[in-house]
Amino acid sequence: MELRVFQVDAFTDTIFGGNPACVVPLTDWLDDRLMLKIAQENAVAETAFFIPVGDHYHLRWFTPDIEMDLCGHATLATAHVLRQHLGDQSAELRFESRSGLLSVKPGNDSYTLDFPSRMPVVATLPEIIRKGIDRQPKEVWKARDYILVYETEEDIQDIVLNRQVLDQINLDPGGIIITAPGRTVDFVSRFFTPQSTIFEDPVTGSAHCSLIPFWSERLHKREMTALQVSARVGKLGCIYAGERVYMSGEARTYLAGTIYIDQ
Repeated sequence: MELRVFQVDAFTDTIFGGNPACVVPLTDWLDDRLMLKIAQENAVAETAFFIPVGDHYHLRWFTPDIEMDLCGHATLATAHVLRQHLGDQSAELRFESRSGLLSVKPGNDSYTLDFPSRMPVVATLPEIIRKGIDRQPKEVWKARDYILVYETEEDIQDIVLNRQVLDQINLDPGGIIITAPGRTVDFVSRFFTPQSTIFEDPVTGSAHCSLIPFWSERLHKREMTALQVSARVGKLGCIYAGERVYMSGEARTYLAGTIYIDQ
Protein backbone atom coordinates (compact mmCIF):
# COMPACT_ATOMS: atom_id res chain seq x y z
CA MET A 1 0.00 0.00 0.00
CA GLU A 2 1.24 3.47 -0.88
CA LEU A 3 -0.18 6.62 0.73
CA ARG A 4 0.63 10.24 0.07
CA VAL A 5 1.79 12.27 3.07
CA PHE A 6 2.45 15.97 3.60
CA GLN A 7 4.06 17.62 6.60
CA VAL A 8 2.96 21.20 7.17
CA ASP A 9 4.00 23.80 9.74
CA ALA A 10 0.78 25.50 10.85
CA PHE A 11 0.15 28.91 12.45
CA THR A 12 3.44 30.25 11.12
CA ASP A 13 4.87 31.97 8.07
CA THR A 14 8.25 30.21 8.32
CA ILE A 15 9.45 26.63 8.14
CA PHE A 16 10.45 25.22 11.55
CA GLY A 17 7.95 27.51 13.28
CA GLY A 18 4.39 26.94 14.43
CA ASN A 19 3.12 23.41 14.93
CA PRO A 20 4.00 20.56 12.54
CA ALA A 21 1.21 18.27 11.38
CA CYS A 22 1.17 15.41 8.93
CA VAL A 23 -1.73 15.10 6.49
CA VAL A 24 -2.64 11.78 4.82
CA PRO A 25 -5.32 11.86 2.08
CA LEU A 26 -7.41 8.66 1.82
CA THR A 27 -10.17 7.36 -0.40
CA ASP A 28 -11.46 4.95 2.27
CA TRP A 29 -10.77 4.67 5.98
CA LEU A 30 -7.93 2.51 7.15
CA ASP A 31 -8.16 0.39 10.29
CA ASP A 32 -7.96 2.63 13.37
CA ARG A 33 -4.94 0.71 14.68
CA LEU A 34 -3.08 1.33 11.43
CA MET A 35 -3.84 5.06 11.50
CA LEU A 36 -2.52 5.21 15.05
CA LYS A 37 0.67 3.39 13.98
CA ILE A 38 1.14 5.89 11.13
CA ALA A 39 0.71 8.75 13.61
CA GLN A 40 3.27 7.15 15.90
CA GLU A 41 5.73 6.75 13.02
CA ASN A 42 5.20 10.36 11.92
CA ALA A 43 6.08 11.45 15.48
CA VAL A 44 4.49 14.90 15.29
CA ALA A 45 1.78 16.29 17.54
CA GLU A 46 -1.06 15.31 15.17
CA THR A 47 -1.60 13.37 11.96
CA ALA A 48 -4.78 14.22 10.05
CA PHE A 49 -6.54 11.69 7.82
CA PHE A 50 -9.40 12.66 5.51
CA ILE A 51 -11.67 11.19 2.88
CA PRO A 52 -13.94 13.07 0.42
CA VAL A 53 -17.67 12.81 1.17
CA GLY A 54 -19.79 14.51 -1.51
CA ASP A 55 -19.00 18.22 -1.45
CA HIS A 56 -17.01 18.10 1.79
CA TYR A 57 -14.54 15.92 3.70
CA HIS A 58 -14.59 13.62 6.72
CA LEU A 59 -11.61 14.48 8.93
CA ARG A 60 -9.97 12.60 11.82
CA TRP A 61 -6.92 13.42 13.94
CA PHE A 62 -4.49 11.08 15.71
CA THR A 63 -1.70 11.92 18.14
CA PRO A 64 1.00 9.27 18.66
CA ASP A 65 -1.16 8.12 21.60
CA ILE A 66 -4.89 8.53 20.87
CA GLU A 67 -7.52 9.75 18.43
CA MET A 68 -8.46 13.35 19.28
CA ASP A 69 -11.90 14.97 19.34
CA LEU A 70 -10.65 18.28 17.89
CA CYS A 71 -7.42 19.69 16.46
CA GLY A 72 -6.92 23.16 15.05
CA HIS A 73 -3.42 23.13 13.60
CA ALA A 74 -3.91 19.82 11.74
CA THR A 75 -7.20 21.13 10.31
CA LEU A 76 -5.39 24.23 9.06
CA ALA A 77 -2.67 21.96 7.63
CA THR A 78 -5.30 19.83 5.87
CA ALA A 79 -6.89 22.91 4.27
CA HIS A 80 -3.43 24.04 3.14
CA VAL A 81 -2.74 20.65 1.52
CA LEU A 82 -6.12 20.59 -0.21
CA ARG A 83 -5.64 24.08 -1.63
CA GLN A 84 -1.91 24.13 -2.41
CA HIS A 85 -1.27 20.52 -3.38
CA LEU A 86 -4.55 18.77 -4.27
CA GLY A 87 -6.24 21.50 -6.32
CA ASP A 88 -9.35 22.26 -4.24
CA GLN A 89 -9.96 25.98 -4.85
CA SER A 90 -13.28 26.14 -2.99
CA ALA A 91 -14.03 29.40 -1.24
CA GLU A 92 -14.81 27.36 1.87
CA LEU A 93 -13.55 23.90 2.82
CA ARG A 94 -15.95 21.94 5.03
CA PHE A 95 -15.05 19.05 7.32
CA GLU A 96 -17.24 16.54 9.14
CA SER A 97 -15.58 15.63 12.44
CA ARG A 98 -16.08 14.28 15.95
CA SER A 99 -16.71 17.90 16.99
CA GLY A 100 -19.35 18.52 14.37
CA LEU A 101 -19.09 20.46 11.13
CA LEU A 102 -15.97 22.61 10.83
CA SER A 103 -15.00 24.93 8.02
CA VAL A 104 -11.89 26.71 6.79
CA LYS A 105 -11.83 29.74 4.49
CA PRO A 106 -8.57 30.17 2.57
CA GLY A 107 -7.41 33.76 2.14
CA ASN A 108 -4.54 35.41 0.31
CA ASP A 109 -1.93 34.55 2.93
CA SER A 110 -3.80 32.73 5.67
CA TYR A 111 -6.62 30.35 6.55
CA THR A 112 -9.55 31.10 8.88
CA LEU A 113 -10.96 28.23 10.93
CA ASP A 114 -14.59 28.21 12.11
CA PHE A 115 -14.63 26.14 15.32
CA PRO A 116 -16.98 25.57 18.28
CA SER A 117 -16.68 27.90 21.26
CA ARG A 118 -15.95 26.26 24.62
CA MET A 119 -16.43 28.85 27.34
CA PRO A 120 -14.61 27.75 30.51
CA VAL A 121 -16.04 27.89 34.03
CA VAL A 122 -14.34 28.56 37.35
CA ALA A 123 -12.67 25.42 38.69
CA THR A 124 -10.49 24.11 41.50
CA LEU A 125 -6.89 23.24 40.74
CA PRO A 126 -6.15 19.52 41.25
CA GLU A 127 -3.47 18.91 43.85
CA ILE A 128 -1.25 17.05 41.37
CA ILE A 129 -1.18 20.06 39.04
CA ARG A 130 -0.46 22.38 41.98
CA LYS A 131 2.53 20.24 42.96
CA GLY A 132 3.75 20.00 39.36
CA ILE A 133 4.22 23.73 38.68
CA ASP A 134 6.75 26.10 40.23
CA ARG A 135 4.38 29.08 40.46
CA GLN A 136 0.70 29.11 41.27
CA PRO A 137 -1.94 30.77 39.05
CA LYS A 138 -4.12 33.62 40.23
CA GLU A 139 -7.20 31.95 38.67
CA VAL A 140 -8.21 28.45 37.55
CA TRP A 141 -10.85 27.73 34.91
CA LYS A 142 -11.87 24.63 32.99
CA ALA A 143 -13.57 23.61 29.75
CA ARG A 144 -12.08 20.52 28.09
CA ASP A 145 -8.72 21.68 29.46
CA TYR A 146 -7.65 23.27 32.72
CA ILE A 147 -6.85 26.95 32.18
CA LEU A 148 -4.35 28.49 34.59
CA VAL A 149 -4.35 32.29 34.46
CA TYR A 150 -1.22 34.27 35.34
CA GLU A 151 -0.39 37.97 35.54
CA THR A 152 2.38 38.40 32.97
CA GLU A 153 3.80 36.96 29.77
CA GLU A 154 7.06 36.34 31.67
CA ASP A 155 5.17 33.97 33.99
CA ILE A 156 4.16 31.91 30.96
CA GLN A 157 7.62 31.87 29.41
CA ASP A 158 9.52 31.16 32.63
CA ILE A 159 7.27 28.62 34.35
CA VAL A 160 8.87 25.26 35.17
CA LEU A 161 6.70 22.14 35.06
CA ASN A 162 7.62 18.85 36.71
CA ARG A 163 6.57 16.24 34.20
CA GLN A 164 7.24 13.37 36.59
CA VAL A 165 4.61 14.79 38.93
CA LEU A 166 2.14 15.89 36.23
CA ASP A 167 2.22 12.49 34.53
CA GLN A 168 0.37 11.15 37.55
CA ILE A 169 -2.83 12.87 36.35
CA ASN A 170 -4.91 11.58 33.44
CA LEU A 171 -6.66 14.40 31.57
CA ASP A 172 -7.39 12.35 28.44
CA PRO A 173 -8.17 13.97 26.03
CA GLY A 174 -7.62 17.33 27.72
CA GLY A 175 -4.55 19.20 28.88
CA ILE A 176 -3.25 22.14 30.84
CA ILE A 177 -3.33 25.65 29.35
CA ILE A 178 -1.33 28.42 30.99
CA THR A 179 -2.17 31.94 29.84
CA ALA A 180 -1.67 35.64 30.58
CA PRO A 181 -2.04 39.04 28.92
CA GLY A 182 0.61 39.61 26.25
CA ARG A 183 3.13 42.42 25.91
CA THR A 184 2.63 42.96 22.15
CA VAL A 185 -0.51 40.85 21.61
CA ASP A 186 -3.77 40.50 23.51
CA PHE A 187 -2.88 37.22 25.21
CA VAL A 188 -0.27 34.48 25.27
CA SER A 189 -0.42 30.82 26.20
CA ARG A 190 1.31 27.46 26.36
CA PHE A 191 -0.27 23.99 26.33
CA PHE A 192 0.79 20.76 28.04
CA THR A 193 -0.60 17.21 27.92
CA PRO A 194 0.46 14.92 30.78
CA GLN A 195 0.98 11.22 29.97
CA SER A 196 1.41 11.94 26.27
CA THR A 197 4.36 11.34 23.95
CA ILE A 198 4.61 15.05 23.15
CA PHE A 199 4.35 16.88 26.48
CA GLU A 200 4.20 20.47 25.19
CA ASP A 201 2.16 21.12 22.08
CA PRO A 202 3.75 24.02 20.14
CA VAL A 203 0.54 25.71 18.91
CA THR A 204 -2.90 24.46 19.92
CA GLY A 205 -5.95 25.54 17.94
CA SER A 206 -8.40 23.56 20.11
CA ALA A 207 -7.13 25.32 23.26
CA HIS A 208 -8.14 28.63 21.68
CA CYS A 209 -11.74 27.41 21.52
CA SER A 210 -11.70 28.26 25.24
CA LEU A 211 -9.03 30.98 25.32
CA ILE A 212 -10.84 33.15 22.77
CA PRO A 213 -14.16 33.42 24.68
CA PHE A 214 -12.32 33.75 27.99
CA TRP A 215 -10.09 36.64 26.88
CA SER A 216 -12.83 38.25 24.81
CA GLU A 217 -14.94 38.71 27.93
CA ARG A 218 -11.94 39.65 30.07
CA LEU A 219 -10.59 42.25 27.62
CA HIS A 220 -13.99 43.37 26.24
CA LYS A 221 -12.73 42.76 22.71
CA ARG A 222 -14.26 40.69 19.92
CA GLU A 223 -11.14 40.62 17.73
CA MET A 224 -7.76 39.75 19.24
CA THR A 225 -4.27 38.56 18.39
CA ALA A 226 -2.63 35.72 20.29
CA LEU A 227 0.78 34.10 20.57
CA GLN A 228 1.50 30.61 21.80
CA VAL A 229 4.94 31.17 23.25
CA SER A 230 6.40 27.68 22.91
CA ALA A 231 9.92 27.27 21.55
CA ARG A 232 8.50 27.17 17.99
CA VAL A 233 6.02 30.05 18.57
CA GLY A 234 2.70 30.38 16.77
CA LYS A 235 0.55 33.40 15.94
CA LEU A 236 -3.24 33.38 15.69
CA GLY A 237 -5.82 35.97 14.72
CA CYS A 238 -8.88 35.43 16.92
CA ILE A 239 -12.54 36.43 16.71
CA TYR A 240 -15.23 35.57 19.27
CA ALA A 241 -18.71 35.01 17.82
CA GLY A 242 -20.72 33.50 20.65
CA GLU A 243 -21.19 29.80 19.92
CA ARG A 244 -18.34 29.88 17.39
CA VAL A 245 -14.77 31.11 17.37
CA TYR A 246 -12.68 32.05 14.36
CA MET A 247 -8.91 31.66 14.35
CA SER A 248 -6.63 32.45 11.45
CA GLY A 249 -3.04 31.65 10.65
CA GLU A 250 -0.60 30.86 7.90
CA ALA A 251 1.00 27.55 6.93
CA ARG A 252 4.09 26.31 5.13
CA THR A 253 4.72 22.90 3.56
CA TYR A 254 7.83 21.18 4.89
CA LEU A 255 7.69 17.93 2.91
CA ALA A 256 5.60 15.83 0.52
CA GLY A 257 6.24 12.14 0.17
CA THR A 258 4.97 8.58 0.13
CA ILE A 259 4.22 6.13 2.93
CA TYR A 260 4.91 2.50 2.04
CA ILE A 261 3.05 -0.15 4.04
CA ASP A 262 3.57 -3.89 3.51
CA GLN A 263 0.37 -5.88 3.18
